[in-house]
Amino acid sequence: MSAEAQFQPLSLAVLTVSDSRSAANDTSGDYLCDALTQAGHTLDQRMLVKDDIYQIRAQISQWIADSAIQAVLITGGTGFSGRDSTPEAIAPLFDKVIEGFGEIFRALSLTDIGTSTIQSRALAGFANHTVIFAMPGSTGACRLAWEKILVEQLDSRHRPCNFYGVLRASTGRS
Repeated sequence: MSAEAQFQPLSLAVLTVSDSRSAANDTSGDYLCDALTQAGHTLDQRMLVKDDIYQIRAQISQWIADSAIQAVLITGGTGFSGRDSTPEAIAPLFDKVIEGFGEIFRALSLTDIGTSTIQSRALAGFANHTVIFAMPGSTGACRLAWEKILVEQLDSRHRPCNFYGVLRASTGRS
């Protein structure tokens, strides 16, 4: 990170997709909220929805239409079980896909979980100048994604490049 550049906090939303978690036991959502605020960003909204294509898509659509939200972190629903539907819900919303996120996430997780990483459908993209990252529902997967990829890519000081410059300016909340 460049010492000359000044940190520019982002306004983020966190979505947990799960049929079994509640606010009381959402450790992955808790981790992401804590990590982003410790990094200096603002948690604008947090929600938990059932693993349902239309509930997921409706919530993400609200956030990408909200000029206050610059980035969305999604945990859960990226596997292959019968109800895992996060990729199907959000991919049609993308204006541009960030192929490298899923590729790097799986490469990094190979060390932790071996070839089981092929069962992760982690993905990312842009929709209405909002960056969206979807990762598996385990807290370990969220920690890996945050610490090894997202913390730098959401930091305006990270070089040679980061996503800050391509995100819409947050208008904040009135």
